[in-house]
Amino acid sequence: MENFFLITSLILGFLVIFSLYRGVFGPTVLDRIVSVGVIGTKTTVILALLGFIYGRIDMFVDICLAYALLNFITTLAAAKFFRVRKSIVPGSKFLNDKGTDL
Repeated sequence: MENFFLITSLILGFLVIFSLYRGVFGPTVLDRIVSVGVIGTKTTVILALLGFIYGRIDMFVDICLAYALLNFITTLAAAKFFRVRKSIVPGSKFLNDKGTDL
């Protein structure tokens, strides 16, 4: 059973690379925010699987809950921030509500 959890953790770790690519090269800010949320969710699941592997699921569940809460709050804060700012590049033009340059 430990081999199943280990293989699943490795596969999820490999899939984080795809989300990381979307986070770095995403065409929009929304893609980047969603990819960071996905990476946080996959990390939470990997931590839970590591808890099963080491036989200390009680300790790892606490860590997972804290990490998931931090990930959720960070994603909401970033979404709220970029709702107003519209860009991650400092000094770039802002867009108005119609999607055209100001």
